[in-house]
Amino acid sequence: MAHPSKAERAAAGKAARAEVPRSSHAVWEPPADRRDPIELLLEEEQTRVRDLVPIRHGRMLVSAFTFYRGTAGLMAADLAGSPRTALHTQLCGDAHLSNFGAFAAPDRRLIFGLNDFDETLPGPFEWDVKRLAASFAVAGRDRGFDAKQRQQSILAAVRSYRVAVREFAEMRRLDVWYARLDIEQLAARWSSDVSAKQVKRFERNVAKARTKDSLRASDKLTHVVDGRVRIISDPPLIVPLEELEGESVAVENTVRSVLRSYRRSMQNDRRHLLEGFEYAHSARKVVGVGSVGTRAWIVLLLGRDESDPLFLQLKEAEASVLEPYLGASRFGHSGQRVVEGQRLMQSASDIMLGWTRSTDAEGVDHEFYFRQLWDGKGSAIVETMEPAALTAYAEMCGWTLAHAHARSGDAVAIASYLGAADTFDRALATFAEAYADQNERDFAAFSAAIASGRIEAVTGL
Repeated sequence: MAHPSKAERAAAGKAARAEVPRSSHAVWEPPADRRDPIELLLEEEQTRVRDLVPIRHGRMLVSAFTFYRGTAGLMAADLAGSPRTALHTQLCGDAHLSNFGAFAAPDRRLIFGLNDFDETLPGPFEWDVKRLAASFAVAGRDRGFDAKQRQQSILAAVRSYRVAVREFAEMRRLDVWYARLDIEQLAARWSSDVSAKQVKRFERNVAKARTKDSLRASDKLTHVVDGRVRIISDPPLIVPLEELEGESVAVENTVRSVLRSYRRSMQNDRRHLLEGFEYAHSARKVVGVGSVGTRAWIVLLLGRDESDPLFLQLKEAEASVLEPYLGASRFGHSGQRVVEGQRLMQSASDIMLGWTRSTDAEGVDHEFYFRQLWDGKGSAIVETMEPAALTAYAEMCGWTLAHAHARSGDAVAIASYLGAADTFDRALATFAEAYADQNERDFAAFSAAIASGRIEAVTGL
């Protein structure tokens, strides 16, 4: 493998400005031949569980922001026609502000990071930054913030990204790899920038996240039936396998089979840990907004006894929505693509990550990845954030995305491209508002398609 000098890498980053000027990222104009967003959405849903897709539509219908959360594929299609650099890194693929949050590192300390990698794929670094910046414009509008307040949070996200990348470019490679944002750091670094009310809300959210583990999940999601621990039925959101008409035996056999093959994707010490648990029960579970309709299961395993649970989530992985525009993943298994991307981008990753494949009754192969269902996971409640809190949160997200890109890409080249001035920041602030306008037009078309009966939505779930 060639190892260009630092000076050569910096020169490559600066040269990229001639190919794609930083100011060019400000532009968003929908092309005349832009595809119908509803067609794209329906095309993406062809492989999903048909009876769950209306729930996805219902969740996306709540607001322009929830619609944005479900349209990573649509934005990828739009970015594909925009100016793009050749400065590639591992992309999250859906780096909107709700895909960041707290989770427990293997040392059990809570850290802050990206937490959704379903669309991860190598690509131009700025695609993630644009997705993040636009999410603050969309969410700010949803919160009723004015243009100045929205601009503050957008600029904070992009400036934090740019400054952090420049800092990482000057650090030793191992120091970049080990860097992370502990939750305690967040409180110390940003609490003075927000109101006392927001600090208390943050502390409550952190306290709640600390309790979210398999034991808590078991308390909330299971009960004892005839002396056996069983997942509580709550259709259509949680459906135990025995309630899936005509499928229960086949599904249970499939779950047991994929557990065995999943073990082979783990490193030896973690495989040994997993083998100390036995299968107890499983259920289909609806998750997220954009993910609704993909095949997702929760699997209950028991260790020493019923007081020693491990809850895993088995989630279907399909081709990244970026692949039509950036090329196929080098991994032949989409579950492995997700897991490898997550390990590369996160400061610390779930020890239970792994992947597997199964074949359904119709002979169709499905690829999945495993992770723990609850492992100290906590999300920011954007709906209650004041403008100053959203701006502080934007800085956290910008730093975190920069770290993920510095781990997986060339921080020196990206830093050189971005420079010390705020040219890129201002360009993305302009882009973010223009794309928020586009998102509102697409959301209006989506709402009209539901009202006309072109697509079906089930709300309130």
